[in-house]
Amino acid sequence: MRSVNYEPLSPISFLRRNAEVFRNKTAVVYNEKKYTYGEFYARVNRLASALSSIGVGKGDKVAFLCPNIPPMLEAHFGVPMTGGVLVSINIRLSAREIAYILNHSDTKVLFVDTEFAGIVKQIENEIPNIHTVVSICDEIKESPLKGAEYEEFLLTGSPEPFPVMLEDELENITINYTSGTTGLPKGVMYSHRGAYLNAVGEIMEHGMTPDSVYLWTLPMFHCNGWCFTWAVVGIGGVNVCLRKVVPEEIYRLVELEEITHLCAAPTVLIAMANYPGARDCNMKRILNVITAGAPPAPTVIKNMESIGAVVTQVYGLTEVYGPHTICQWQKEWDGLGADEKAAIKARQGVAYVSSEFVTVVDSSSMDEMPADGASMGEIVMRGNNVMLGYYKQPKESDEAFRGGWFHSGDLAVKHPDGYIEIKDRMKDIIISGGENISTVEVENVIYQHPDVVEVAVVAVPDPKWGEVPKAFVVLKQGAGTTAGEIIEFCRERIARFKVPKHIEFGELPKTSTGKIMKYRLREKEWKGFDKKVN
Repeated sequence: MRSVNYEPLSPISFLRRNAEVFRNKTAVVYNEKKYTYGEFYARVNRLASALSSIGVGKGDKVAFLCPNIPPMLEAHFGVPMTGGVLVSINIRLSAREIAYILNHSDTKVLFVDTEFAGIVKQIENEIPNIHTVVSICDEIKESPLKGAEYEEFLLTGSPEPFPVMLEDELENITINYTSGTTGLPKGVMYSHRGAYLNAVGEIMEHGMTPDSVYLWTLPMFHCNGWCFTWAVVGIGGVNVCLRKVVPEEIYRLVELEEITHLCAAPTVLIAMANYPGARDCNMKRILNVITAGAPPAPTVIKNMESIGAVVTQVYGLTEVYGPHTICQWQKEWDGLGADEKAAIKARQGVAYVSSEFVTVVDSSSMDEMPADGASMGEIVMRGNNVMLGYYKQPKESDEAFRGGWFHSGDLAVKHPDGYIEIKDRMKDIIISGGENISTVEVENVIYQHPDVVEVAVVAVPDPKWGEVPKAFVVLKQGAGTTAGEIIEFCRERIARFKVPKHIEFGELPKTSTGKIMKYRLREKEWKGFDKKVN
């Protein structure tokens, strides 16, 4: 309830405020397009108004299957303005996975960039709850889907300020799907309050100002762009949209638009550091690079900083709105050598000022582990940026929140200075180029092959993606199935980034009770490498 001394927190207020304060300042840049804050606000109001006119209201789900272009950014304000809930879908998923998310989330309206319209066309008859489809015609101007084009749809709405339909700051603002270790995607629910506070945390921790220029190298479908979708607007900075993340275009925009901030998984940093023209980039301003998704190797950090960037590692999960901790730099470390600095920067660090609580515990007793840099326990978190829960999965939510903390499933140590450092994973999730891959999900697919008897999937090192899936397969006696056939079988059923890059045939190591010993397989594959498991 609003009163003279209380207003529900929502990141929508950022745009309402800055459309007035910075009305003539550039808010969004995409190729030749530029929108001022006043123009951006008008477009968002049109989107909210148009959605309301087709019946979108409190709690209704609106999905976007779209790369990092202006409509995706507009969705983060326009959809919640109506009281609706934004469902941002990973553009790398297969048709089957997209259908599951749309149905599980109860989505009613779907916006699709035409590059991905063919995928949606395949599942048209499998998504009966969707009553409206809108095509976003960016690079491809024609769509095989029935329904309005995005710009036409906006014109059906009013540019006048749309009344925000928010009564409680803990109302659901977005649902982000993440593949859990069970193999079934879970819908992580964010609140208006959590999104607001995490956005404020991003602004504070990364020194953002109205002069900041943010390049969208991080997918907006990843934890709503780690809440930078709202943070950049919150401080009145510039959003530079980027459809495809390739080093040449990144460096061109860093120089042309005088970029000050970008976020990226280590795999993107590896590509940037190894790009032949990296050192030719004329960085007119300090480039602050925020990385997460997998712990970057110290070498990667050192290589990026050698070309003029300042790298900061953050750590979190979808369930905590993206980043929850930051490797906060201390002044006394300034005099260290490059290798020592990089080693410290590879740690996961301490809690954000806006998240506040993180520690390492014995997950059975919930006793805190000593801060000795050696005693391993599970990272647990609580605070303003912990999810509301998993959509329609109360049992899984209760399990994640047992003992009054969110359980990360990551094993770590706490150093004497309080900084945490991940050492292993309690579960077998694979993080490849910042994407979560469930080994159980991949195994279940391979088990569907008629010639497969047993299978175990583990992470193996990869120079580009950090780690990728490898499947160890036992075939039926006499079967002549090849590795290529197994890979093709997977490609037809799951997203390509989940498909094993390597197949090995042979017996699997087992315990006396018949359980497959995955750690033995991992040890063999990672011998001679520093295992990176975050």
